[in-house]
Amino acid sequence: MDKFIVSARKYRPQAFDTVVGQSHITTTLKNAIQHNQLAHAFLFCGPRGVGKTTCARILAKTINCENLQPDGGEACNECNSCKSFNDGISLNIHELDAASNNSVDDIRSLVEQVRFAPQAGKYKVYIVDEVHMLSTSAFNAFLKTLEEPPSYAIFILATTEKHKILPTILSRCQIFDFKRITNNDTVEHLQEIVVKEEIKAEKAALQVIAQKSEGCMRDALSILDKIVSFTNGEVTYQNTLEHLNILDHDYYFKLLNSLLQQDLASAMLLYDEINRKGFEGDIVLNGLAEFLRNLLVCTDERAASLLDVVEGMQAKYISVAKGTGLSFLVSALNILNEAEINYKMARNKRLHVEMAIIKLNFLQQAIELSMDNGSLVKKKRVDGPIAYRVKSIQPLQVKQPETNSAKLLIEQPKPATAKHNILEETPTLISTTQSASAKTAATSPSAKPGNGNKKSLLDGLRQKYGDQYLIEEIKEAEALNQPKLKECWEQYALKMDEQQKHSAANTFRMARLKIEADNFFTISVDAITQQRFVEQEKSLLIDFIQQAFNNRSITFKVLVEAGEQEVLPAHLTMNSRQRFDKISEQYPWVKELKDRLKLEIDY
Repeated sequence: MDKFIVSARKYRPQAFDTVVGQSHITTTLKNAIQHNQLAHAFLFCGPRGVGKTTCARILAKTINCENLQPDGGEACNECNSCKSFNDGISLNIHELDAASNNSVDDIRSLVEQVRFAPQAGKYKVYIVDEVHMLSTSAFNAFLKTLEEPPSYAIFILATTEKHKILPTILSRCQIFDFKRITNNDTVEHLQEIVVKEEIKAEKAALQVIAQKSEGCMRDALSILDKIVSFTNGEVTYQNTLEHLNILDHDYYFKLLNSLLQQDLASAMLLYDEINRKGFEGDIVLNGLAEFLRNLLVCTDERAASLLDVVEGMQAKYISVAKGTGLSFLVSALNILNEAEINYKMARNKRLHVEMAIIKLNFLQQAIELSMDNGSLVKKKRVDGPIAYRVKSIQPLQVKQPETNSAKLLIEQPKPATAKHNILEETPTLISTTQSASAKTAATSPSAKPGNGNKKSLLDGLRQKYGDQYLIEEIKEAEALNQPKLKECWEQYALKMDEQQKHSAANTFRMARLKIEADNFFTISVDAITQQRFVEQEKSLLIDFIQQAFNNRSITFKVLVEAGEQEVLPAHLTMNSRQRFDKISEQYPWVKELKDRLKLEIDY
């Protein structure tokens, strides 16, 4: 019986044209060979299993071929050089595994070999795989040879971690970046192999294998070999899912349907069925998140090309996406992302996943409650002045406000210090204008017909609710103006004089006010100490000014005039050590006390 060879080795490409998914690399190398423009050092970098070492071997074989193909850039596979390479006995190609030969001595041995010219062929090619594993000393020992090698020597370095290579090495190489192999290219290559091996394989199964390999052709071929052995040569969609431990999309469609209908029992039973099949909670969370991502992509058919699912499922995704709200998908993805992040820290893994399902089950209801006439309720951004509200417990008789824009809201206190709005029972707004009063009295159930004044309304409210009411006065907000701001400033200074804060009051009188915007002004002072006086009163001062202007959005900033800033005393700028040295100079016994008691300075 012939010895079994895994597909990754058996079907390793032997020519540039057979390399899968790296046409931008192979075309460049073929043109360089055809026009005799080969660099002396190459760096092949990219993910694992995408053809870096394969392309290095093909390049080494091709440049030593004695009879290149007429189209240029391809080896003939018939000359002595090609045959010796195919048999693995070529003396012009040397491969070094840098993962296990990463010392300075290994590189010195390699450099010694470079000194000898090839006995047959044009070039000696040195392929250093996993070059990022070399030590820094080995890299430095390699620099000179890599920069100025003999004319017959070519170095091909391969790595999966380009960022670990020294910049001095990178600058001496021609860099080629290999990309992940697309799912379509992987499926086409797998189909060619199953035809050659006479294996029955469904295209959907090959698509699942391509998705699982994540752009690595070597992984895809290894998975195919395992499934062929598992299924005895017949690769179907179902046995592929079973072997790779992947949940079928039908489960996710059923789970989504239960969540949208807020059928928690069905959702929990479905998760229990999935759990009994042996699927871990993180697989369920990740798979559901990927499923919802695909639905989110399908909400706009222009982006449906980004959908990465098996053939024949695209139409179902698009139809389901049309019946699923965009807000639900985005919020659900957020919940699943948070659940997946915290999964490892959860002690009860199953409960953690079930909590995520419960949140998703009531998510649609939460979204509907946050809707107002079909549109999401959003917080209103207020850029203008904000009215200042003042509440106080007092009898209902309220003096007539001076401004016609003032309004009074009447509220009744609840027993046991709790308060509720009387407007919940009698939605009446009392305006201070005569016309508004007449209108209110006419529409209020407690007002007598034909009586347009407020007095009858208020008397009716007193008889029904008593004499004590919570009165909230809401006045129209006023923008800053210089005369009134100056007046408020003087009033606050007088108030500080009454509190025996004469120094601070004088500071306030010397300050200079400047209005920068409708709700912002600056206070300029001459010294840092004056700035501190103002900053100490900031909370009380801003409240005083906001009440004066009925405007909660007023703010200010205290500035010290440039060129007039106060110089701090020297002791305030010293650290602990400097202060101790200063005191010791003046009082030597302090240092003596420290030394005798063996004290340390607290820095």
